[in-house]
Amino acid sequence: MTIDNKEVVRRFNIEVIQNGNEAEFNALMAPDFINHAAPQGMPNGPESMWKTFQNILRPALSDLRVTIHDQIAEDDKVTTRKTISGVHSGALAGIPATGRDVAIAVIDIVRVRDGKYAEHWGLNTLSNVLAALSKA
Repeated sequence: MTIDNKEVVRRFNIEVIQNGNEAEFNALMAPDFINHAAPQGMPNGPESMWKTFQNILRPALSDLRVTIHDQIAEDDKVTTRKTISGVHSGALAGIPATGRDVAIAVIDIVRVRDGKYAEHWGLNTLSNVLAALSKA
């Protein structure tokens, strides 16, 4: 079971985050999904995850890549340490394109239920990346 859950998370990272595949997103998200990492007061359902990648990261980062460094699975949860990287070629959080390479370090915990994302918790270094880009 843990190998299958790790594969679900790997597939999400590559097909959804890196490749922007909406059909895979829909196939991998439980309809009652909850993103516990969403900012307080913001939507935290499946659509909020899609918008994060499609409306924020994808327009700002060309050559977007996800590199998975580690995955640990226990019961129905998978913890992944990864890097989301790309070239800052579009506005990101109001910061105009700089052409600089960026790398956002991420640690995610995903609860997988029936082969789908049911819950997500995560920490990332996006605020550090934004601070560095604003000084460019």
